[in-house]
Amino acid sequence: MQAGTTLITYNNSFGDIDLNSLISELAEQCQASIDGDLKRAESMLTTQAHTLDAIFNNLAKRAITAEYMANLDIYLKLALRAQSQCRATWEALSAIKNPPVMGYVRQANIAHGPQQVNNEADVPRARENQNAQNKLMEQIDGERLDTGTKGTTGKADPAMATLGEVDGADDEGR
Repeated sequence: MQAGTTLITYNNSFGDIDLNSLISELAEQCQASIDGDLKRAESMLTTQAHTLDAIFNNLAKRAITAEYMANLDIYLKLALRAQSQCRATWEALSAIKNPPVMGYVRQANIAHGPQQVNNEADVPRARENQNAQNKLMEQIDGERLDTGTKGTTGKADPAMATLGEVDGADDEGR
C-alpha cells in the first residue's frame, strides 16, 4: 500500500493512476520474485543503469562548460556519484544473474598476537606427541651425557680452578 502511494506521488506526470490496479500489479510482481522469476528485477536494474549512465554523461558535459570552479566541482561530484551508482547497479544485476558460490569452511585459523590456533575437523584436539626422543643426547641408552658431576680443571688454563663453597649470607659482603 505504501509503495503504491509513493509510486503515484512520484509518477503524477503520467496522469491519474488507479491505486488498486497498481497494488494488484505490485503484488503479482512480488509473487513472481518469490517464485524465482527475476526478469522484472533484471529489466529494472538494466534500465536504471542506463539512466544513471545518461545522468553521468549529462553532468560531465555540464561540468566541462561550467563558468565557475564551484559549479565545475559540484557537477563533477554529482557525475561521479551517478557513475558509482551505475557501477553498483551493474554489480547488483551481475549478482542476480551469477549468484556467488557458498563454501563450507572446515578449518579456522585464529591468530591473536604470536599465538595461532589451527582447528582441524578430522583430528582430535588432544593427542600424544609423536616426536621420538633425540638419541644423540645419550651416550649409552638410558645414560645422559650431563651427569651433574663437577668437571676438573684443564692444563690449558690452570688459573681457572674450581670455586670453593660459598656460604650464602656470610660470603655476600666479600
